[in-house]
Amino acid sequence: MSIFNCHIPLKNNTMENFDKQSKYIRAKERVEELKKFYGNLFSYIVVISGLALVNYFTTGFGYMWFLWAAFGWGIGIIFHALKTFDLNPFFGKQWEQRKIEEFMNEDDKTQKWK
Repeated sequence: MSIFNCHIPLKNNTMENFDKQSKYIRAKERVEELKKFYGNLFSYIVVISGLALVNYFTTGFGYMWFLWAAFGWGIGIIFHALKTFDLNPFFGKQWEQRKIEEFMNEDDKTQKWK
């Protein structure tokens, strides 16, 4: 087989590589988001447990002040989880994707009339 008989679709190959690369980048970003969330959750568990122990040994849970820290930081953890796992029903990634497609379709329609 001669080198001249070989057909190499350069355009498709580069597009395929670009798709793989962009998928890899998105997957890597997703892994980073998960690592940050789990790191935050682990820190929350360790620090709140430590505060609970300090609270117990100082007041014997007479007044459970560590719950204020647990509540405040817990709200942050909830919002972080909503963002990380795309649980926001109003402005999540699925909503963004639908809006992008909607605007692209509108743009295509307006371009046809010009």
